Amino acid sequence: NKVGIFSVIEPITELIIESDIDIEILPVIIPATEMPAQQQWEKLAELREQFPYMDFLAQENFEYEEEVAAVIKQVINPSLSPFEAAQLLSKYVYDNFEYTKGVTNVETKVDEIWKLKAGVCQDFAHMLLVMLRKLGIPARYVSGYICPKNHELRGEGATHAWVEVCVPFFGWAGVDPTNNCIVSDRHVRLAIGRSFSDCTPVKGTYKGSSEHTLEVSVSIENGQKKTEEEKAATPVFSYTSKNPGLQTNSYRRFMEIQQQQ
Repeated sequence: NKVGIFSVIEPITELIIESDIDIEILPVIIPATEMPAQQQWEKLAELREQFPYMDFLAQENFEYEEEVAAVIKQVINPSLSPFEAAQLLSKYVYDNFEYTKGVTNVETKVDEIWKLKAGVCQDFAHMLLVMLRKLGIPARYVSGYICPKNHELRGEGATHAWVEVCVPFFGWAGVDPTNNCIVSDRHVRLAIGRSFSDCTPVKGTYKGSSEHTLEVSVSIENGQKKTEEEKAATPVFSYTSKNPGLQTNSYRRFMEIQQQQ
């Protein structure tokens, strides 16, 4: 994942982080392999012992593990390929969980999501991750944006989340349980991880009053393909102290002491 790092030392009353990006999306290849389903499952069994996939198979403590196992047994036919199984589990989440804003937050555990049978894209993705990993399919959380053509998809106008599964003899392929679809060129991937905590848009340490607010807005529009000259741009970070006359805070004093040693 690509990240940007900055520190603001001077006292401020407002901090604005603005990201303006032009993205060119290429057509997405749908996973297709002639390998028999049994051979694909055998390949996945081999991957479980390989380091790059261990994090995406690790299961967190889950109170309703037996219920999830029963659902998997009911939904999945042994003759299905891993990717076909992933699509069916994605459909199960889509059909049995209600897309409802405000009933969960970034700290909601999968136990509560399972009981509520409701949530938003982040919760749908986390629930699908639990089911896929229980089945033995490496799966990773994806954070990004969705760009529908006619406002026909859930998750527009905010950060979106979906899941990528490891397809034997193919690679990683995305499924979107919030919209019950295979990830297409309308999905813009920004970060991947084990869960949301690995992919938060902004992460850091804030020192100051507890009385503060956070506002987030997302605007996405489909534009024309740009030339190489038009793509050329230099990233700029601009910062202006709002109250330069305020007393220097303790963290700044600490940094100044360190620089003088």
